[in-house]
Formats: sequence, C-alpha cells, structure tokens
Amino acid sequence: MSLSAVLLAAGVSPSPTPSESPTVTVPTLKDAQESATNAAGWVEQNWSTWLAIGLRVVLVLVIAAVLRTVVLRAITKLIDRMARTGETPDGAALTGLLVNAERRRQRSQAIGSVLRSVASFVILGTAALMVLSTFEINLAPLLASAGVAGVAIGFGARNLVTDFLSGVFMILEDQYGVGDQIDAGVASGEVVEVGLRVTKLRGDNGEIWYVRNGEVKRIGNLSQGWATAGVDVTVKSSEDLDRVRATLDEVAEKMSKEEPWNELLWSAIEVLGLDSVLIDSMVVRVSARTMPGKSVAVERELRWRIKRAFDEAGVRIVGGATAVSLDEDLPDPTATVAAPSSFANADSPQSIAATPITAQRAAAPQPK
Repeated sequence: MSLSAVLLAAGVSPSPTPSESPTVTVPTLKDAQESATNAAGWVEQNWSTWLAIGLRVVLVLVIAAVLRTVVLRAITKLIDRMARTGETPDGAALTGLLVNAERRRQRSQAIGSVLRSVASFVILGTAALMVLSTFEINLAPLLASAGVAGVAIGFGARNLVTDFLSGVFMILEDQYGVGDQIDAGVASGEVVEVGLRVTKLRGDNGEIWYVRNGEVKRIGNLSQGWATAGVDVTVKSSEDLDRVRATLDEVAEKMSKEEPWNELLWSAIEVLGLDSVLIDSMVVRVSARTMPGKSVAVERELRWRIKRAFDEAGVRIVGGATAVSLDEDLPDPTATVAAPSSFANADSPQSIAATPITAQRAAAPQPK
C-alpha cells in the first residue's frame, strides 16, 4: 500500500508534490454572463431604494439651504431696522440723546452676529442629523458622544462661556453702549467698544481698560435717564439769607436762558436751602437735573457764575467750615510770649554766674 493510500484512508489529503502544479480554473463566458446577470438583478432590486435615499438627501439639503438663506436675510433686515433711528408718531427720535450712531451700530452688529450664528448652527445641524438618519445610521451613540464632549468643553471653557453669555444679555438688555459713562466695579470710564466677551473702557486719565463681561457683577450707568448737578456754597453765618437766595435765583434764571446750558439743563436750577449750619459758616445747596454725562460741566459753570455774582453782591464765600475771614481782629500770637531774658545770652554775667561750678572749672584755662 502506498503512502497516498494510507493518508486517504486516514482522512488526510496528501500535500501536492513539487512536481504537481495546482489547477487554475479559468472563468468561461457562461460564468461571466451569470455574474453580470446577478449584478444586474441586484441593482434592479435596489435601485429604487438608492434613488429614494438620494432624493431624500438632496431634498433635505435644498430645504436647509433655502431656509438658512431666508432666515439670514430676515435677520439682516431686522438688524438694519434696529440700526436706524426709530421715530415715534409725533416725529421725535425714539432713542433721543441717549443712543448715538456708533452705539446702535455696534449693538445691532453684535446681536446680528449672535442670531446668525445660532440660526446657522440649528439649521445645518438639524439637516446633518436628518441626512445621517436617511442612511439608517444609529444616531444615539453620536448624540451621546456629542453631549459628553459638550459637557467637557463647557467645564474647560466655563469662563469663556460665562463671558459670552454675559455679553449677550448685556447687549440684548441695552445695559450700556458706546459713549456711556459707566462704573463696572473693576473699572470705570467711557465705553469705547462693546463686544460679546470684552468691554473696552477709556479711563479718566486716557488709559484703556479691557473688562471681561463675566467679571462684571454690577454696572452703574451715568449716561442713561438723567444726571444731577449739585453745588454746595459755603458762606459766613452772618450773611443775609434772603440776599444769598436772591443772588442764587438770579444766577439760575440767567444761566437757564443762555446757550448751550438751556439744552443741558433738563430742569430748573433750584436752591434747596441750608444744607448745614456751623458756628462761623453755613452751606447752601443748589441742585439741577441735567443731560446724562453733563453734570460735571454744569457744576463747574454754576460755581463760576455763583462766585462772580457773590463778588458783585458783596457776599463773602469762605473756604470751609473752619475758615475765618482775614479782616477780623485776631489776637497777636506774640503777646503771650515772655520778654527775652538775659539768661538767653550765654556770655552774659548772669548766665556765667548761674553756670554750675564743675562746668566753670572745666572751662577755666589750665596754668602753664
């Protein structure tokens, strides 16, 4: 029995010898026709599904593109309308003197940028999810991964998110704008630029402050509504109050009729009365409501006019609660000083006689 027969009986196929070459099967024309027929049949069975998927994807993309274009155009028109000065039925400007062109432009630009970004993200994100669902892709793992990644990014960039959200609400609520004088707690000055993350302020000395919106806990806007100009006039307690009031009323009436103070003053200048009465002086309070941000200029002009009017009326202004007029008879400070003594001269006989003996002996010349 040969080795091949033994291996066959054991169920093991013998390995081909080097002399034996494997047989290569060459596909015939009939086999090619059968393969083509099977492929054509498979395409014929699934072409309708492919066509439906393709049409659905194209329809989703077209609808998303058209919807995004329409929404962005509507947002642009809305922002352009916000940038223009609205007018009330009586023809007066709606924003008046509180909002200038640069403030409206930056505010509308920031709001438009936020709205366009949000609209594009929502529309395109929804379209992408619909396209993936058309291909029967399971979106649950993808959404879960996106949620985890969003949470991680939110924790890592929480300061940036806080600044961004604070800036959005500051702009939407119009808490301040370009040209406003604000006190943001960490810095104060005139608003130069309002951004979604940083607000730029110019301080009183010309410095530029970059304030992160997330760090602002309170905002004091000195340019909204109206401002108050208050001047304290300190006069001697012996002055006639009726003459002081008449002089102040004359200054107030004259200043209210002159330009440009008649536009900066939003109420009559009032003499509120005595703010405090001391032993040798009294303080008269003068107040007026002014245009926002113009209270300092009105106060300076009031002081200037009050000083000139008091000089003409003969009313003396003192420098403070403890100020004393120079024309009063003051006691001579040298009256209480004793007359110079002869002991003040160290070389006088009295001083030498009063010098201790030890000191005299030390000063005496030694004999040679």
